[in-house]
Amino acid sequence: MLRSQTARLRPRSSVSVVYKFGQRHWLHHSRPRQNPKEDDESRPLFDPNEIERAEDDVDVCIVGAGPAGLSAAIRLKQLAKEKGKDPDELRVVILEKGSEVGAHTLSGAVIEPRALNELLPEWQSMDGHPLTQPATSSKMRFFTSSSSFPMPHPPQMSNKGNYILSLSQFTRWLGGVAEEMGVEIYPGFAGASLVIDHSSESTSDRKDGKGVVRGVRTNEVGLDRSGRMKDSFEPGMQFNAKVTLLAEGAHGSLTKQAVKNFDLRGVVGADPQTYGMGVKEVWRVKPENYRPGEVIHTMGWPLDWKTYGGGWVYHMADGLVSLGLVIGLDYANPYLSPYRELQRMKHHPYFRKLLEGGERVAYGGRVINEGGVQSVPRLFFPGGALIGCSAGLVNVPKIKGTHNAMKSGMLAAETSFAQLERLMEEDSTEPVDMSEYESSLKDSWVWKELKEVRNLRPSFNTPLGIWGGMAYSGVDSLFLKGRVPWTFRHKGTDAGHTGKASGFKPIEYPPPEAPLSTDIMTSVSLTSTNHAEDQPIHLQLPFTSYYSNDSADSSPEDTSGLSKEELAVKARTHHVKVNVGEYAGLLGRACPAGVYEYVDAEKGEAGSWEGKRLVINSQNCIHCKLCDIKVPTQDITWTV
Repeated sequence: MLRSQTARLRPRSSVSVVYKFGQRHWLHHSRPRQNPKEDDESRPLFDPNEIERAEDDVDVCIVGAGPAGLSAAIRLKQLAKEKGKDPDELRVVILEKGSEVGAHTLSGAVIEPRALNELLPEWQSMDGHPLTQPATSSKMRFFTSSSSFPMPHPPQMSNKGNYILSLSQFTRWLGGVAEEMGVEIYPGFAGASLVIDHSSESTSDRKDGKGVVRGVRTNEVGLDRSGRMKDSFEPGMQFNAKVTLLAEGAHGSLTKQAVKNFDLRGVVGADPQTYGMGVKEVWRVKPENYRPGEVIHTMGWPLDWKTYGGGWVYHMADGLVSLGLVIGLDYANPYLSPYRELQRMKHHPYFRKLLEGGERVAYGGRVINEGGVQSVPRLFFPGGALIGCSAGLVNVPKIKGTHNAMKSGMLAAETSFAQLERLMEEDSTEPVDMSEYESSLKDSWVWKELKEVRNLRPSFNTPLGIWGGMAYSGVDSLFLKGRVPWTFRHKGTDAGHTGKASGFKPIEYPPPEAPLSTDIMTSVSLTSTNHAEDQPIHLQLPFTSYYSNDSADSSPEDTSGLSKEELAVKARTHHVKVNVGEYAGLLGRACPAGVYEYVDAEKGEAGSWEGKRLVINSQNCIHCKLCDIKVPTQDITWTV
């Protein structure tokens, strides 16, 4: 039975989590801030091969306490009850990297309740549900730099019957429902790696040698920036599971591992996934500017006609307004800054009037999947499955994915439960076969919905830019409804679409006008993510991981005979040479949290090029994952 582990430490205080017999207790205590300059040479280096880990056996391990993971957990407990079994005998564990459920979920969303109606038909009579603000109107406007005008609203963007809410509050509520059913939720436990079993007993019927997923290892706690073990060090736990469901959200680290190890994209011929970068803020506006239930979507300015994207304004409950901008990460201009585009957007007369006298209360950013069915990989692997945004189920024209994520979790739960019953009846330890989950998803309304709109997003990737996309999307959404024999493909990765700086002019952004618009660090202070200054950098260049001997596949130079430290220096030099020399330091502008800087270097400084070196301010990271996706050299790996 799981006993205890300390949660990730915050910069100025720590929150310990003690588990006893499945119950969660929070112990708050003050702790002096770690001095990142203190001498750490006496501390032992962390070696994962010499660490003894606590292990816990569970039936189902779910990574991520978002809508998909929570829906899967709830459905599993429902199925146990429906089948006349004791739900307490079915151990369902959710690992959540945030300090609590909802901590890393951005507020401000319009949710379609279709899946919720199926999962919890009586939700409207349940205590504490946050679906209190129905969408009362839905409009679309095209922006120029100084005005805006209404434009036709595609039927997919209708919000009749939908609700505007805080997604953070929604997941927190679902988490409470799951815990009442006996689901064990462990916040502060980030899934760091998959447990892949290559033993002959579990792979005797498999000829590919790729193994079977048998669970998840969580992150280590108490390492300093150089990978040495502090007095507070505790190794990550290993959760051994019969079924592992990955519900990490877009571009999760374990999902990347599973997709690569089992070739989930190649085996079905899926296109590369393409993403959008969403930057958003939540404001409390003056009563005379508050229109509860109003939904506005925008196109046009501040983006140019070659860049896919658009904005939104959602009037939530309690006088709050969510606003933001999504920009397709297949943009070409390396001088573009998603953060500064959002700040510039607020200088428009529409936003000046809306936000005048208001107060900004939150800021954040995340990438979202935009590939549609063309980019969905195989959804199952030996021992588990991908659900929600790990699978890439966002309906881009609707700008919604929560309902699809929840439904995928429910369907995965049904296949998982059937497989667990099979294992029990056969007294077998063979890996579960989750292929029925993919079949049931493709037979559901989720796949029908995604297939209908499959051509709308890629229609914008033509020489006609947004004009061609708007024309085709209008015809398809109103008349064709996807009933055509062709499917537009996504050609290449988002990083591959980036143009070299020599082909573009720098973008001149207006200076901040506080409190309407601010510098990036002021905004980062309003996010819900925290990192200690002396914890290991979770944004890794090649040969900097403490867990493995990385390959140098991002560096074209011969690496034979060099130490890992020498390889790391060469990789960093190569990164700076390409990203500064050819792309004008793209990440210094693209990152919406000021994590990356290319600064002046001392002569001959290791890892520098032409007087420039890379600085990674990992403590600023808001977990958007843009860097992993967009960096032209594809040599940065986002980890938990």
